[in-house]
Amino acid sequence: MVFTVKDILRLEVAPALGCTEPVAIALGAAAAASLLQGQQIESIEIWVDPNIYKNGVAVSIPGTPGLSGLDTAGALGALAGDPGLKLEVLEPIDDEDVARAQAFLQENRVKVNLISDRKGILIRTIIQSKDDTAESVIQDLHDNIVSLTLNDSEVSDSPLLSAGAKDDGKSDVSKLENWLQKLSLSELLNLTEDLDSEDMEFLEQGVRFNLKLAEYGLKHGCGLGIGKTLDRLARQRFIQRDMILAARILTSAASDARMAGVKLPAMSSAGSGNHGLTATLPIWAVKDFVDCDDTTILEAVGLSHILTAYIKAHTGRLSAVCGCSVAAGAGASAGITYLLGGDVQHIAGAIINLAQDLAGVICDGAKAGCSLKLATAAGTAVQAALFSLQGVQVQPTDGIIGISPEKTMQNLGTLSTQGMIETDRTILQIMLEKQFSGV
Repeated sequence: MVFTVKDILRLEVAPALGCTEPVAIALGAAAAASLLQGQQIESIEIWVDPNIYKNGVAVSIPGTPGLSGLDTAGALGALAGDPGLKLEVLEPIDDEDVARAQAFLQENRVKVNLISDRKGILIRTIIQSKDDTAESVIQDLHDNIVSLTLNDSEVSDSPLLSAGAKDDGKSDVSKLENWLQKLSLSELLNLTEDLDSEDMEFLEQGVRFNLKLAEYGLKHGCGLGIGKTLDRLARQRFIQRDMILAARILTSAASDARMAGVKLPAMSSAGSGNHGLTATLPIWAVKDFVDCDDTTILEAVGLSHILTAYIKAHTGRLSAVCGCSVAAGAGASAGITYLLGGDVQHIAGAIINLAQDLAGVICDGAKAGCSLKLATAAGTAVQAALFSLQGVQVQPTDGIIGISPEKTMQNLGTLSTQGMIETDRTILQIMLEKQFSGV
């Protein structure tokens, strides 16, 4: 099966309101609740894989006063979410809905279970009313609803079901990932030549979404306030505002806002809003330092999304490796190199430089501290591009670096899917011990 750049954008780039892990929980709950057609909900039970648990337990939920937790996300989704909005499922909630969800939780009517041996995304939600039982299953992707049942009878005609559930059981994204894995860097770069005016408009819309988050973070200093603090340090002349710092400020400010639960959507990339911020905003920051036209800027953003999707096809959707660093960071570095006039060899060097620098960054869940990692990824993406354009490129004799950018990205996948399994378990165990000890 052959895909196009339009397919990549359609399947990998989408608006997401809030961190995609608790939002996926909310989506599953909203989808199951929709089968009950307004009946009063008695209880909610949710089963999740380790990585959904890890990434959803501590991050703030949009539209709430800093509330977090998978149980909270499930209650909000079931009681007030709109499943037709997919990853913007919580857009309709208001203060009254939040109060209802909190009361529901206080009555201990939501239970979250960890499926400790599960690999890959899985969210199973069962909602009980007085007379009926509804169930939804999300698998492999955050919004990939593969099953809906009412009283143990399959609901096969729901528009909420993903196409793969009605076809061969494989999502379109899974098929896209299989196709992407076979492409060379040159072929990935050539895909940018197929971007049309509709694609450009979509890419620009995504940048606008992410810029709004950055502007909010810079104005309000929400979350950890990394972006606002970096900006203040530059104004105080403690640090120098240059291309690298500009990228760090813009990207981390957007993450500050998003991780704090600000009710503004991010344009996600490869299933993650923070990936989307990292894939786009460093490029947008760099454009202010060079002479370039709008078309080239948006082509660079498009290339970044393509490379992010390519690397995530190797590393998996969620893992112990920080995808914002190694996937979206590499995508941004490729886009920046393209923006600065680099050819395919320069782009290859930038990707390899970044992989050597950031391959060891772990993912220890979604939380306010992600802004620090996004600041690092954004700055390193610019540095890797500049180094490559100056002839600096890590050699294949070094560590996990391969003889080609493709092999390097495959090695990142091996590191993520095989080498970091025990690391992922250890991270989750530390987080569980903290939770149960009341920290």
